[in-house]
Amino acid sequence: MFGYYAALAIRSLWRDIALTLLMVLTIAIGIGASTTALTVYHVLTHDPYPGRSGELYRPQLDPRESSDRSNASLRVGDDEPYTQLSWIDAMALWHAHRADRQAVMATGSFRVELPDSQVMPSHSFGLYTTADFFPMFGAPFRYGHAWSEADDERGERVAVITDTLNDMLFGGADSSGRIVVLRNVPFRVVGVLNHWRILPRIYGSYGAVEFTDEYMAYVPLAAAIDAELRPAGSRRCWTEKASFPTDNQQKKSAPCAWLQMWVQLDSAAKVSAYRDFLTHYSEQQRTLGRFQRPANIRLRNVSQWLETFHAVSDESRVQVWLAFAFLLVCLINATGLMLAKFMRSTGTLGVRRAMGASRRTVFAQLLIEAGMIGAVGGLIGLVLAYLGLWLVRQQPNGDIDYTALVHMDVGMLVVSIVIALGSSLLVGLLPAWRACQVSPALQLKTQ
Repeated sequence: MFGYYAALAIRSLWRDIALTLLMVLTIAIGIGASTTALTVYHVLTHDPYPGRSGELYRPQLDPRESSDRSNASLRVGDDEPYTQLSWIDAMALWHAHRADRQAVMATGSFRVELPDSQVMPSHSFGLYTTADFFPMFGAPFRYGHAWSEADDERGERVAVITDTLNDMLFGGADSSGRIVVLRNVPFRVVGVLNHWRILPRIYGSYGAVEFTDEYMAYVPLAAAIDAELRPAGSRRCWTEKASFPTDNQQKKSAPCAWLQMWVQLDSAAKVSAYRDFLTHYSEQQRTLGRFQRPANIRLRNVSQWLETFHAVSDESRVQVWLAFAFLLVCLINATGLMLAKFMRSTGTLGVRRAMGASRRTVFAQLLIEAGMIGAVGGLIGLVLAYLGLWLVRQQPNGDIDYTALVHMDVGMLVVSIVIALGSSLLVGLLPAWRACQVSPALQLKTQ
């Protein structure tokens, strides 16, 4: 029966080809706009570390002077602590070992090359961090391994590089044990990462959330500071006359926040205990005269961090609502057009009813016709959505550079198809029901 109904639908649609095309385009435009907006929103709300996000927390302390109320760059309240830590505080928390894992980090920018090599040097961004960073964030290794905590303590000049940099410098071969030169300082490669591009990145260089590409090299924090590799990114000094020093050794004692820290806590009890530890540490530093304010700490997991610092902007949410409002308008228009088409076919439908067809069979026939319109409209809508996503990727970068990441994955493709088919059936319900209510006797009398 489905094949028979489909053949009837095709003949019916062909008879009113202009009206059919108008309905298809109306649905397609609505599907294209809504799918584009929904895909962008999906990219921004994507959990970067599924299965880990609930265990990764970022500690914040408030060393500011009592009169300092400025924190405007964070777009949060005046009582929000700095997102970063000073060297003294970061090292104190790190050496306390109160978390299952912990990683202190800072972004760096340097020239990378090989010793006595003809390979052209390249300017790259890297991360100065500690050994726990790799298991905490699930970094996959192609060759070698991460360095150890003992390497952190000794300041060993070792490095983990990405597969991209490994391809550039070593042609993709296992480079474990080889030497790379970072800003004229030799580092020994101990591991090479597999392709690893998890975004948004929550340990960004300038903002609380980053959508930029991967770092090229990872080196121990202590070794980077001792080798005078320059940290990049944001920094905040909390005393009136303080400025961020240029000498790396002076950075260790400066009253400036420039290091980030993430800890792994695998139970609610450990989260509570670590929060108490931060409060106690803040009060202790206030007693020593380093902090002036009462304990003002934060301990947010990945999801809370993304929510607080607006990985998903209000504009993106509004765009989704507007896009689906536009889809609703398109569906209402398509419903009107389909109602007009079905009501023009009541004579033919009346003959079918008089010959024994039930309302149910006529209703099913009309729904199949509506579904075919929706299916074609949905396919064209998907093409329009891909075009819309391409246009988004061409936009100039704003405050949050996510445009290069916008693409339609398999999940969003399935959602888009469901939206298209569901919309077409909704569009067809009222016209099909209305057409079935017409009396066949009245239609036969007027023929």
